[in-house]
Amino acid sequence: MPHGTDLPARYAVFGHPISHSLSPAIHRLFGAQCGIALEYVAIDAPPVSFEADARRFLADAHGANVSLPHKAAAFALADERSAAAIRAGSANVLTRRPDGRLAADNTDGSGLVRDLTERQQCPLQGCRVLLLGAGGAARGVAWELLDAGVAELTIVNRTADTAAALVGALGVTRARARYWQDLAELGSFDLIVHATSAGVLGQPLPLPHGLADAQTVGYDLSYGHGAQSFLRWARAAGARAACDGLGMLVEQAADAFALWHGRRPATDPVYARLRAEQ
Repeated sequence: MPHGTDLPARYAVFGHPISHSLSPAIHRLFGAQCGIALEYVAIDAPPVSFEADARRFLADAHGANVSLPHKAAAFALADERSAAAIRAGSANVLTRRPDGRLAADNTDGSGLVRDLTERQQCPLQGCRVLLLGAGGAARGVAWELLDAGVAELTIVNRTADTAAALVGALGVTRARARYWQDLAELGSFDLIVHATSAGVLGQPLPLPHGLADAQTVGYDLSYGHGAQSFLRWARAAGARAACDGLGMLVEQAADAFALWHGRRPATDPVYARLRAEQ
């Protein structure tokens, strides 16, 4: 059994809503690839019941992924937290230890960096990066981008104080906050990461075309319908690549799978299959 426990190989992803999630399909494909029999389901948990629902499930299961809007709550209910979770202040992975304690981790940032550098051919060392958004999704990836060696991380958020708070938490001179209304003055970037909820909520996202040029990679942390508005903008602005977050989703799932099962599956076959099915 995973990690030496006698618990059933049961896993879930929690979110609200969650019916769109590809996580069950991803983990079943990983399990089949690695010869591991497992059960993985999606659980729709409203915020008011998430903690109780998660504790009930994990009482006789080994682990769970956590999606929006529960990542901060997952971090709060854990008994122990990884360095990545502490830096982000949120968790997308919960694991039940053999002694019953809940451990929180965050694999979002590592998933993004791996997808960018290995699949999207976007080297990060020395890059000038624009991070749109400063909420939970942005916090989950900001430290990993800095660790990957970006030269400059500019964070812009509609609420300027939130961007300033994230920059303060990062605590490095390579990160700076700018006002949304200043976007037209910032010039072009090597990488633009969209981490706001605008696309998912169907809200307009006015961005000047001057942020991108023929060397720019535009990357939306969402996948599916929620990413399309930003991807259309990136293509219209002349970016060399416009990527959704499907690759990040697969990579962060592989990191979670490795935490639970002690081995990291090959991600390219799973990514290719999901992409072909879109």
